[in-house]
Amino acid sequence: MTPSKDISRLIEIMAALRAPVGGCPWDVEQTFSTIAPYTIEEAYEVADAIQRGDFDDLREELGDLLLQVVYHARMAEEQGEFAFPDVVEAITTKMIRRHPHVFGDDHARSAGMAKGMWEKIKSQEKAEKRAARIARGQDPEDNGKGYLDSVPLPLPALTRALKLQEKAARVGFDWGAAAPILDKIEEEIGELRQALAAGKSDAIRDEFGDTLFALVNLGRHLGVDSEASLAGTNDKFRNRFHYIERSLDEKGKSLEDATLEEMEELWQQAKGKV
Repeated sequence: MTPSKDISRLIEIMAALRAPVGGCPWDVEQTFSTIAPYTIEEAYEVADAIQRGDFDDLREELGDLLLQVVYHARMAEEQGEFAFPDVVEAITTKMIRRHPHVFGDDHARSAGMAKGMWEKIKSQEKAEKRAARIARGQDPEDNGKGYLDSVPLPLPALTRALKLQEKAARVGFDWGAAAPILDKIEEEIGELRQALAAGKSDAIRDEFGDTLFALVNLGRHLGVDSEASLAGTNDKFRNRFHYIERSLDEKGKSLEDATLEEMEELWQQAKGKV
């Protein structure tokens, strides 16, 4: 087995790894459920490489993510459900269908993407998917019976909050502007204060979650992605804390040796530099 730029080689490698006889014992025993966490992790590592601007890492992480797709497709093929070419066909069909202004006839391309066409196409796809599920003898509902049940559970909580709010907004369940949401946030903080005063851990957790949810809603109305915004703040915090660490090291001191006052002074310095 030799490396190749041809996707078929990767498919062959996965088939060999999953072979009951002669395959890798670890790979053979994996299931969709056990591999799913790795799939999510690889997607995060792709995002990390992009954020760092490291194209060597990005090339490698994209390969790792592609392996996850091949892995799931191989397991599905073993169960007689579908194979990797079916995955490719499904996504190419979707992209062509959703972009008639690019791949359609001359009239469709000249007309551009009509208002409401995107949702109309997705509605048609959902109807076809429902019919396919019925034909397979499955529950025709997509991921549940409620309007919001199609928002995936495994999404990061902030991202899922955003998706839930966006979908609810499509049917008019939404704030008309950002300003009233600030009032809602203040209301939620007040309820959090009450929960803290009462010392009720369940109530504290619930009210804290309500406050976060309201903040995500505010970010959505302001055009700020909560996940990306928090990621930026995380990096800022890390860089400023690293400044404290470096500064203390230059003085021959460790983080453990420093007082809170010393670290706070260096933190204020870092705010003007990092």
